Amino acid sequence: PASMALMGNTVVWKPAFTQIYSANVTMQLLKEAGLPDGVINLVYVDGPAAGDVIFNHPDFAGLHFTGSTGVFKNLWKTIGTNIDKYKTYPRIVGETGGKDFIMVHKSAKAKEVATAITRGAFEYQGQKCSAASRCYIPSNLWLDVKKYLLEDVKSFKMGPTEDFSNFINAVIDEKSFDKITGYIEKARENKMNEIIAGGKYDKKKGYFIEPTVIVTKDPSSLTMCEEIFGPVITIYEYHEENFEQTLELVNTTSPYALTGSIFSNDRYAAEMATKKLTHAAGNFYINDKPTGAIVGQQPFGGGRGSGTNDKAGSKMNLLRWVSARTIKETFVPATDYRYPFLG
Repeated sequence: PASMALMGNTVVWKPAFTQIYSANVTMQLLKEAGLPDGVINLVYVDGPAAGDVIFNHPDFAGLHFTGSTGVFKNLWKTIGTNIDKYKTYPRIVGETGGKDFIMVHKSAKAKEVATAITRGAFEYQGQKCSAASRCYIPSNLWLDVKKYLLEDVKSFKMGPTEDFSNFINAVIDEKSFDKITGYIEKARENKMNEIIAGGKYDKKKGYFIEPTVIVTKDPSSLTMCEEIFGPVITIYEYHEENFEQTLELVNTTSPYALTGSIFSNDRYAAEMATKKLTHAAGNFYINDKPTGAIVGQQPFGGGRGSGTNDKAGSKMNLLRWVSARTIKETFVPATDYRYPFLG
């Protein structure tokens, strides 16, 4: 909400129920910093309850949404249905889902790739829309990457967030736990898949899910295509000479286009991947994990099913919340309608 308020708008802020506490703390900080009453209005209600009021109001002028692709599409439909009620055409910005990838060239270094997988897939338990969720590794590197990856996963400590030495914590709630473990079980049932790490879970003492690595022989399998939003990554091993064909696979497998990365020590291959995957990732990383965008340094956002790519954390996003106005002043007004060429 701060970007919209910064540009002179009044804002209704409706956080998710799982974010209420942090939203309240943020609001207190804003007020302490001098935010006037009524500029940002934090409301704790169900989404539909807020939407019934907001999207029927004639002064509704914009939506900045972060959440699932399905919900965003429904909100867009609602706004379209109500378009005749509004004084102006609303600005719509969405940051939605992702099925973020790590693409590996045969020239890459196995240890660097393994580290990118462990950090990119399992930090925050994979509960960020930029988290690595699918990986394409050439056959000449796979055994080494696998060795380093399994060593990393084995070394993880899992436990509560209060202990900063724990690399893995619980997922956010029971709904997420059930969704993520459902994907793990579906992967387990598929004979084209092999779970080589993790795959276990238990919610008796918290919503803890072991970091799970799935190796698949089917690049279009469920966990290669759909967003999971949890500590699960699926790896597909491709023949090392099929780099270009695999780039096309990366580009067409998922409806999302948020983040992705290429690991390569061959500059030509890195440039090729950057070009061929132009529309596959709004934030693209060369020799780094596909996460870690920092406001003010890496404007963040993606296209296709991942959102409107208005780059949160940049002036591009800020300009969505102002209406440009052009003013011309003439100091010597015309006194004859005739232009010089009229004679």
